[in-house]
Amino acid sequence: MSFASRFAHALAAAVDEAAADEAPADEAAPDVRALLPDREALLERLTERSAASDAPVTLLIVGLLRRDDGRPTPAPALASVTSLLARSLRGEDWLSSPGAGEFAIVMDGPESAAETAGARLTAAVAGLGIGGLTAAAGLSASTAELDAAEVFHRAMLSLNAARRVGAGTVLRYREPS
Repeated sequence: MSFASRFAHALAAAVDEAAADEAPADEAAPDVRALLPDREALLERLTERSAASDAPVTLLIVGLLRRDDGRPTPAPALASVTSLLARSLRGEDWLSSPGAGEFAIVMDGPESAAETAGARLTAAVAGLGIGGLTAAAGLSASTAELDAAEVFHRAMLSLNAARRVGAGTVLRYREPS
């Protein structure tokens, strides 16, 4: 088992443990996303992975959608989604949380593989059965001509467009013609 796989399983176990711990009623539940690397670490990892291999690298960002009052997603729901995504990683996939309600995965492979993974993951989030919680995803390929910040920007543009279309939508970045 690779380091990334061991890390993903350890993260999933930590998330499950944190979600299982019941906080007193007057105390806020912990935000398990704090266990995940942030946007800065994501950009560093994307830069490293892109430079380390001639194989394609794709950034997939899964964004949560809510059909309720717009308040922050409850910690138990975030814990469930984080655990689901961490358990769904392949060997060298790398999970982070660049923003509220967003989960980024650096994946080895072409955009088509990330698109398939995005469809599977957005369906899995909906399948958690958390009332009103679904997901959409956006992705962008990393190329030698693009720095990590631009790849992230393109994936976020795709995610924002996918969110406008609705639950289960996965869009890849395409250059305007």
